[in-house]
Amino acid sequence: MDLKEHIRSIPDFPSPGILFYDISPLLAHPDAWQTTVERLAAVVSEHQPDVLAGIESRGFLVAAPLALRLNLGFVMVRKKGKLPGPTVPYTYDLEYGSDTIEIQADAVQPGQKVFLVDDLLATGGTMNAAAQLFRSTGAEVTGAACIVELTFLQGREKLDIPITTLLPYDQ
Repeated sequence: MDLKEHIRSIPDFPSPGILFYDISPLLAHPDAWQTTVERLAAVVSEHQPDVLAGIESRGFLVAAPLALRLNLGFVMVRKKGKLPGPTVPYTYDLEYGSDTIEIQADAVQPGQKVFLVDDLLATGGTMNAAAQLFRSTGAEVTGAACIVELTFLQGREKLDIPITTLLPYDQ
């Protein structure tokens, strides 16, 4: 199945000059969604993680069913202030400023193997920050996977973990 047939391109969203790759049609098509989960499950299984970490917010949609399918735990990586209870933050630089992501303080234990999941890899900044965040807790980040990769943004060059993407886009 050609999964690209289920990705919608939306020009000028969220701002002029941006071409947004929308996974909503993929999620809405049962066969395409099932195929996506199966392909990602095969990738994740190779890394034998203890827990999957979904990056806010569409990463939750991808990581949660994968975790269920693979009988793994699921952890949410969220923007600052969105998680209840004690959290572990990680602040990272953006092109114009900085951002902070967090996990709950008891989300992972030192030595646990964490695999990162998101819908899309663009510049790699948030994915790299998530890897650093988990490492700061003593967890081992074994790899990452995304449905879509914007290869022209060269985000994988910022990562020091193996990453697999299903659908590369060159523009």
